[in-house]
Amino acid sequence: MSSPVDRAQRGRDARKYVSRSAHGLWLPSVERPDPVVVLERQGRDRLPELLPIRYGRMIASPFAFLRGSAAVLAADLAAQPHTGLTVQLCGDAHLLNFGLYASPERKLLFGLKDFDETFPGPFEWDVKRLAVSVAVAARENGHTETKVRQGVQAAVAGYRTAMRRLARLGELAVWYECIDADLLLPLVRSGRQRRRAASSLTRARRRTSLQAVGKLTEIVDGRRRIIQDPPFLESAGASDAAALRKIFSDYRSTLTEERRLLLDRYRFVDAARKVVGVGSVGTRCFLVLLAGRDDDDPLFLQIKEAGQSVLEAHLPSGPYVHPGHRIVAGQRLLQAADDIFLGWMTGPQGRAFYWRQLRDTKCSADVAGMGPALLHAYARLCGTALARGHARSGDRVAIAAYLGGADTFDRAVADFALSYADQTVADHAALGAAVAAGVVSAAPGA
Repeated sequence: MSSPVDRAQRGRDARKYVSRSAHGLWLPSVERPDPVVVLERQGRDRLPELLPIRYGRMIASPFAFLRGSAAVLAADLAAQPHTGLTVQLCGDAHLLNFGLYASPERKLLFGLKDFDETFPGPFEWDVKRLAVSVAVAARENGHTETKVRQGVQAAVAGYRTAMRRLARLGELAVWYECIDADLLLPLVRSGRQRRRAASSLTRARRRTSLQAVGKLTEIVDGRRRIIQDPPFLESAGASDAAALRKIFSDYRSTLTEERRLLLDRYRFVDAARKVVGVGSVGTRCFLVLLAGRDDDDPLFLQIKEAGQSVLEAHLPSGPYVHPGHRIVAGQRLLQAADDIFLGWMTGPQGRAFYWRQLRDTKCSADVAGMGPALLHAYARLCGTALARGHARSGDRVAIAAYLGGADTFDRAVADFALSYADQTVADHAALGAAVAAGVVSAAPGA
C-alpha cells in the first residue's frame, strides 16, 4: 500500500483527466440509445408475463421511472469521462435504496440496502445517481428550484465531508464505521415530523419474519400457507417448490459453519413466487417459509435471480464469475453488517440466485412526503452513508483528495443532476408514449 501522501497525490492527479467542474456537464450524445430500447433489451431474459407490471410501475411518475431505469443512466454515465477512482459501487444508489436494516446483534443501522447492480467502478457514478434522485424527488414534491439545488448539494456535500473525515481514520476504524438508526431523530426538527420518525423506527424494529407471517400467511386445512395474490404473490407450484428444496443445500454451502447449523434447525413449510420492486420486476423471485422450534418460530427467506449488473457492459470485468456471489460480496463490502442468511447458488437452467432474509427490520423513508428541510437532511445522510460504503472498498484517501475541501464538486454534480432530471422527465414521457402506441404493454394500477 502506498503512503497517504502518495495516495492523496493520486487523487489530485485525477483532476487532470476529469476536473471537478467537468462533472456538471450533461449533453446527450447524438448516438444516445433510445431509453425504451434499453429497457426492452434488459427485459429479454425476464418473465414476459410480468413485464407489463414493470412498465406500469415505471410510468407512474418520473421518480418511478428513475427507479426502474438504472441501465439507462449507467449507459449515459459510461459515455462520459470518469476519474478512474474505483470503489465497489451500489450501482443503483437512489434515495429509496437507502434505509434501515438490522445487524446480527439486532442493532438497527442506516445505509444502502439494495445491491442487485453492485459492481466495481468510478465512485462518482453512485454519487450522481443519488444526486439525480434527489433532484427528481424534490421536484415531484413541489420544491422550488433553489430548494431542489440545495437538496442535491446537501447529498453531495454529505458524501464529500464524510469521505474526507474517513480519509483521516485508520483501517479498522473505517471498517467498523456505522450509522446508528437512533442518530436519525436529531435530524428531524419539527415535533410532528419527529414523532413520525420515531414511529417509523418502532415499525422497522417490528418488521421481522414473525410480523411477516401474520401478514403474508394463512391457515389452510390446518397448515400454514403463503397467501395468494396473483400475479404479485402466487404459489410456486410443485415443480418450482421441488427445485427450491433441491437447491437449498447448494445455498447452504455458501454460509459459514455456524450459520449452516442454525439453518439446519428449520424445516421447509411453503414457497411462493413474488413480484418485487420496480426495476427488478420480471426477474425470478421466490419466498420460502421455514419453521424452527414450532410454527410460531418462522423464518422467511427471499430467493432472487441474480443477473448481469447494468454496469458490467461499460466497465472492466469484476472479480466474481457468479452473479449471485457478486451481489453477496458487494453487499458485505457496502453494508456495515450483513444478513446472516445471505448466500448464493445456481438454480435450474443454470440461472444464478442469491438468498437473504425477506424482512430483517428493513424500512425505507417516505421521500414523497418530505418538505425541503427534511429532504435536505435525509439527502445529506444518504450521501454520508454512501461515502461510508465506498470507503471500505476504494482508496478513500485518493477520493478525499480529489474532492477537496471546497464545494466545487458539489456544485458541479448539482448542475448535472438538475439537467439529468430534465432528461429523466423526457425519458419517462418516451416510455409513456411507447405504452400509448402499443410498443410496450403496461399493466394499469401495477
